[in-house]
Order: sequence, then C-alpha cells, then structure tokens
Amino acid sequence: MAGGSDTTTPPRPAPISDYGLLGDTRTAALVAGDGGIDWLCVPRFDGEPLFGRLIGGPEAGTFRVGPARPATVAERRYRQHTATLETTWAVGSSLLTLTEAMVAEVSGRLLPTTLIVRRLSVEDTPVEAVVEFDPRLGVRHRRPRVQHRGSDLVCQWGSLAVSLGSSPKLTIEPGRPTLIRVRPGRPVTLVLAVAYREPLIHVEPAWAWELLDEDEERWRAWTAEVDGSLPFREEVIRSLLTIRLLTYSPSRAPVAAPTTSLPEDPGGGRNWDYRYVWPRDASIGVSAFLSVGKPDEARGFLAWLLHASRLQRPRLPAMLTLHGRDVPAERELPGWPGYLGSVPVRIGNGAAGQHQLDGYGWLIDAAWAFTQAGHRLHSETWRAVRGFADVVVTCWQEPDAGIWEVREPSQHVHSKLMGWLALDRALAIADTHPLPDRQRRRWQESRAAIAAEVRTRGFDPTVASYVRTYGSPDLDAALLVLPLLEMDSIDSPRVRGTIDAIRERLSTGGPLLYRYPPGRDGLPGSEGAFLPCSFWLVQALARTGRRREAIELFQTMLDYASPLGLYAEELDPETGAHLGNYPQTLTHAALIQAALAIRDVPTGDPGA
Repeated sequence: MAGGSDTTTPPRPAPISDYGLLGDTRTAALVAGDGGIDWLCVPRFDGEPLFGRLIGGPEAGTFRVGPARPATVAERRYRQHTATLETTWAVGSSLLTLTEAMVAEVSGRLLPTTLIVRRLSVEDTPVEAVVEFDPRLGVRHRRPRVQHRGSDLVCQWGSLAVSLGSSPKLTIEPGRPTLIRVRPGRPVTLVLAVAYREPLIHVEPAWAWELLDEDEERWRAWTAEVDGSLPFREEVIRSLLTIRLLTYSPSRAPVAAPTTSLPEDPGGGRNWDYRYVWPRDASIGVSAFLSVGKPDEARGFLAWLLHASRLQRPRLPAMLTLHGRDVPAERELPGWPGYLGSVPVRIGNGAAGQHQLDGYGWLIDAAWAFTQAGHRLHSETWRAVRGFADVVVTCWQEPDAGIWEVREPSQHVHSKLMGWLALDRALAIADTHPLPDRQRRRWQESRAAIAAEVRTRGFDPTVASYVRTYGSPDLDAALLVLPLLEMDSIDSPRVRGTIDAIRERLSTGGPLLYRYPPGRDGLPGSEGAFLPCSFWLVQALARTGRRREAIELFQTMLDYASPLGLYAEELDPETGAHLGNYPQTLTHAALIQAALAIRDVPTGDPGA
C-alpha cells in the first residue's frame, strides 16, 4: 500500500484565501487547497511552528494529504455548523475527498491536547494519493529524532513529541512523500497527536474518527442556540465558530489571528505577529457573543482579563499573551523567506508597550453590555473597571498610539471618543453597582470635558466631519463608531456628515475602505483596504436608520469572503486578494456586529 515517490513543491504559496482553518481552541492549523497543512504552532497558538511552509518556505515543513498529481478542487466546504473541513478533488472520473478536523473536547478522557484527524475517501475508482509528512520545529526548522512505536511514527524534540498513526497502516518517513492507493469503501485515516511535557498518548484511528463525530454534535448544539431569525444567520454562525476556534480555552482569551507575518503589503515589510490577545479586539468579540445569547464566553473573558491585568492594573496593556503575560519583544527571523518574499518575518510585537486609550473604552463597553444582558459584575471585576475608568480620567489628554498602533503618539480623536465611552459606560454600570460620590463626580466632569474638547478640536467644518487627529484634515474610518456612542445624537449633522465623508473620501472606489489616507502612518510601503471598517460602515448606516443601504453593503461584503467564509485583516482593492494575518478575529467580530445592527433597526422593511 505504501511506496516512495517525489513531489514538486509549488513555486508560489497558495493565496491566503485558499486556506481553511482547523482548530481545537488551543491551537490552529491552516490547510491549503492541495491538502497541505502549511501552518501549525504547538502546543499553543503562540508556540513554535511545527509546519511553517506558509511563511518559512519548503524548509519549514508541511503535512500534505491529497492527490498524488495536480487535480482540480471540485468542492470545498465546512460541514454545516461544524469545524470539520471537506475538500473534494476531481481525479479522472473519481472524486477524492479529504475530511479533517481537530478534536476540541479532550477533557475527562485520556487524550492528547492536540489531535488532528484526516481521512481520505474516494468515489468511483481507486485514486493514487500522497502523504507528505515533514515536521520541522521552530525558527531553525529542526528535524526530529524519529522512532517507531508499535504502529505509530514518533517524532521528538526534547519535551515535545508528535505521533502519526494510520489505518490501514502506512509506512511513512518524515520528509519523504509516500504514495498510497485509496479505494472505494476503504478510507485511509491519519491521526496526528501532539504531547508537550506530558505522555504521548496513542489514539486508534477508528476511535479518533468517533471523537470527531462527537465534536461535530457539540458544535451543532452550540450553534443551534443562535437566534433563528437573525439576518445572515449562516454567515454569522461561521464567524462565531471562527472566533470560538481562535479562543484559547484554558484562559478563554481570543487571539487576534493564528498567524504571524502574513503581509499587509506583499513583498514589503508590514508583517506583524498577531498570535496574542488584544483586549480591544477581544472586547468587541465579547459584545458580539453577548448579543447572540452566549454569556459564558463573555464571562470567561472578563474573568481572564481580571487575572491577566492584575500585575499592571490599573493600566490596561495593549496586548497580552494567552496566559496574561508580557508579549515577547519583537524580533526578526533571519533566513525566513516570508510569504511571497515579504520580509522581515517577525515574532513578538513591538506595539505591546504602547499607550492605547481606546482599549479602555472597548473593555468597559463590554463590561456594560454584560450588565445590560442581566448579569452583575463580581466585586473585584467592578473594582478593576473603576480603576480603568480612573486611568482614563488621569490620562485622556495625553497623546496615544491609537487603534491603528502608529509608532508616533498623537491626539487621536477616536481615542478621545473611546475615553468618553469608557466613562459613560462606567457611569451606567454605577447605576447598579456601588460607587463613591466623589469618584462619580470625577468621571462626570471628565466625560463632559472630553466631549467639549472633541467637539471643538476634533471636528473640521470644511469637510463636515470629525477628523483623525486634532488639527489634521485626515479622516479615520474608526470614527464610524460615532452612532454607537451617542455622544452626539445619531440624527445630528456631525454624525451623518462623518459617516458620509468617510464613505466618500476613504473609499477604494467600491464598498471597501482604507482605515486612513494611504501612506499616512510613517511606515514604508502601502496597505490594502481594512475589512473591519466596511462592516463598521454597515453598522453605522444601520444605526442611523439607513437599513437598506446597510443590507446592500453587507451583502456586497459577503462576496469578499474566502470560499470557506473566512476573512483576513485586509483586502487588495484591485485584485481582491486577502492580505494580512488570517483569519482575523476583529473582522469576524465586526461582521457579527454589523448583522446584529441590521437586526436591531426598527423598520417595516422586510430586510434580509
């Protein structure tokens, strides 16, 4: 059944949008349309890459299972309301299907924390397929120490070990493609288990397949709780599943993306490590989960943040690791070719130490949404929120890096608005939670001062819009949050003027938006349209009563999704290529909030 052969590695990586996501809420893999797992970090999202061909080239390893020769993808989809991915190729008159997923629920049983199950099956006549198993750990692409234990191939690097089992048994050697023949009615199942500082557990392929079935039932039960009347429900569910897969279950903290250094500017240097937790992005996701009736996710994140921020409180870090620690210093990986030659490849993130005022607003807004949903903050959580609000009172007049993390601080209008929101929401929470009168007055005075200053210094009457920074004519798509804040009435000319100005002046020529005028961030190179901004525009249109426009824009944005319904951070407005780290939690959270905004607009319009 097994034999040796050689395959040719494609000279160019697959488009970013070609990749599917496999996840188990602890780490995630990206799978190309040729069946290659080209990105997987172990034992966590922010761990060392085990397969890194996506940005490290052939020397960084892959785990490919698919047709032995180039074949056309006939269909690629997730099984409905699950995390199981199916890829079907047309090979001659036959259809070869790869069904794969990672097992999410491993508690209460003797199972490895990471378990990937991949099964090849065929219809019609037998098909020749290939298994290319080439694990290369870490930044130096270290080859493993290899041994065979029973029917399993075991690869080891110190305290990390992986095993590859199969049924029927295959003879597989790391780095050497193995040809197999897949026959109708006789599927080939491969099981990859990962152990880090724990015993390596053998899982029979038949049992692993059963575990996958059980996981699917749990995902279906989880998604069944989402409101059946929600507009664009299927797209919302896929985004909810994506965010849930990217949420680190031991801490309940979502990573911004499972990847590092996928470029915003192909061939350029705008390559960043997103495998960490931004409280801002996570807070937006919390609000989305709350709005679809998933309070456990919100409760878990707030508990994590309370624990994670304890050492720096009352300051709110711009980002944290999955375990609530300081993000590693940013460094470049020499010798890594990058995706499409985009270098440097980076790990760690230099924005970790920035002052970002807007984060306080997003976080306290999420806590307020939690109370609005009928839940009460624990006393320690409320004490932490009060501390965050006091920081806003103290530092709102200082320049900051803003939501876009520019490297030179400035007086960002969006940051001031979010500072206002932080105090406004904290005061709203205080209606049902204890707060000393003196502290309340301080918050009220600062809230009024922020509003007065922003209205005076942050608005440009010549363009009838709030602007990016004090004294600048530039616009900022993040200001589309204005209708959500209600600092100004949603019917005010300033709010509507800002929405219309951003839509016109930051447009790429269609429904996509730049986050600010291109080239105005002090970094070399260019970037694409920022996808969350278009969903924020949908939200703003809906909140200001322009529901039909919002629906039309939302439907257009759905056409930009990957074939599997996933979104990166950015999009090339000319080619439609996805850019930046992928899939992006913030984009999917913005999609959910946009759909909810459409739902919540009172209208007699039949809508979507």
